[in-house]
Amino acid sequence: MIEVQKLNKIYGSVHAIRDVSFEVGKGEILGFLGPNGAGKTTTMRILTGYFPATSGSAKVAGFDVFNQLDEVRRRIGYLPEQVPLYLDMNVEAYIDLVAQIKGLGGRDRKKAVEKVISDVGLTSMKRRLIKKLSKGYRQRVGLAQALVNNPEVLILDEPTVGLDPKQIIEIRSLVKHLAGERTVILSTHILPEVSMTCDRVTIIHQGRIVASDTIANLTQQNAKTVEIALTFRGARDRVEQSLRGLHGVVSVREAQERERPRITVGNDGASTLLVAIPSDSDLRGKVAKAVTDSGVELIDLRPREVTLEEVFIRAVSAEDRHEDSDATASTLSASEPSQSTSGHKEENR
Repeated sequence: MIEVQKLNKIYGSVHAIRDVSFEVGKGEILGFLGPNGAGKTTTMRILTGYFPATSGSAKVAGFDVFNQLDEVRRRIGYLPEQVPLYLDMNVEAYIDLVAQIKGLGGRDRKKAVEKVISDVGLTSMKRRLIKKLSKGYRQRVGLAQALVNNPEVLILDEPTVGLDPKQIIEIRSLVKHLAGERTVILSTHILPEVSMTCDRVTIIHQGRIVASDTIANLTQQNAKTVEIALTFRGARDRVEQSLRGLHGVVSVREAQERERPRITVGNDGASTLLVAIPSDSDLRGKVAKAVTDSGVELIDLRPREVTLEEVFIRAVSAEDRHEDSDATASTLSASEPSQSTSGHKEENR
């Protein structure tokens, strides 16, 4: 449904995005994840025809974004980060105006307006002035204007920014409900937004795509080792010593509070260790035996999955190291005198 190949956007001396490529299938929700300033909004604006790319190509529903923009615009709905609302209009009048701008007319327009207002939960607010709505309801109005033409593709740029927890849950639920028939790209820098809403994730950092796949695949691919969380009551030193001597164990470390498994009963005074083993081996039986042979009470043993947060941090950190390495190489190269210069200096001596 969406195909992006080697998109670049340059503003003067600033390379905002570099060789950005990804695909989104029909009915999927793609989380476009990255820190502020990573290039998310720039990519969204190119896809919606807000401005052109410097180079590269993009297609929406088979239509070229640069050469068939009118066809693309008929098939997309766009919710920008700052929703352009006419605050002195009421909800229904504003959505009707957007429907007219998008080419809907007559009874079709009236039905579309009524339907979208109902779909996003604005029926009780349709006569209210937009300036009197809460932030959450204004975001619903923004969704309604994006949906009124029943688009095949929905592009949402930071749809929950500035909302309170209850409003965030409501908007996430709406987005999930809207998927299936539509393809959705949701750009955000909020990790839970992606894990709770999206089927796939593309991570962008410093204008480059650093990872792209389903969440399950990304967490598995980024795990050369897997960790077993061991919760026990007894002498921790003995357990650590026993585990470190076990063939195949890569590392043993104490779990941080956020990494501890949620055990509701029997964990008072217990310790939790994280034991890293190769992802292609299953040492759970041997690990459990090593613990019990240490003379402690084993309360819980379970694999600990790599989180999306860990995948994100690893991908971003790897890109930062790559950038630092390139910068260092450039500096060294620039500082080294050429052979001809060196020879000239030698002659002068």
